[in-house]
Amino acid sequence: MLSLLIYVFQTPSQAIIPEIQIMPKIPLLTAVLKPNFAPNFLSQTSLAVLRAILGTMIIHNGLDKLGNIESFAQAYVEVIGLPFPIFFSYVAAFTELIGAPLLALGLLTRPAAFGLFSTMCVAIYHHILVAGFSIPYLELSAVYAACFLFFTINGGGLFSTDALIVDRLDINAFSAQAKRIMRLESSYEAVSVGEKVSL
Repeated sequence: MLSLLIYVFQTPSQAIIPEIQIMPKIPLLTAVLKPNFAPNFLSQTSLAVLRAILGTMIIHNGLDKLGNIESFAQAYVEVIGLPFPIFFSYVAAFTELIGAPLLALGLLTRPAAFGLFSTMCVAIYHHILVAGFSIPYLELSAVYAACFLFFTINGGGLFSTDALIVDRLDINAFSAQAKRIMRLESSYEAVSVGEKVSL
């Protein structure tokens, strides 16, 4: 902070312009789809399993909403004071019906997870209005929201459709180690063990 003040108050002849390192340009689609995970087989496998389970489990919520949309609109959407309760009930239902399979497949993971995170935030708000900060009411929505936020920030992982698309679009997007893990090459494990032994 002090160096910034000194820099600001220097005369133009005394000022030394600091070098600014500019990050390389990343295409928008690559930035949205590329996951930010360390290339580790077990962590990537566990993330793929978590993503598939979350996507599979949340589908029934959308189906339940569509089963009786008027009842859902009256019991949930009107209670929190949103206008056009039927419209927003359909938005929530289709967000869950479309976003859940996309999350499970790892296709457009960040946008799908963000939509699902948004619906869980509304559900949390509803639970707080109705029952206060009661853990039994908040528990499931909060766990879902945390998981969806995780995938919104980090993407689908190396075992996702997004990662396959990014690998095809930008050949330099992933390290060689990440590509070996994506291809499930067993040679990666042998090289890693050999490197550890030699160290």
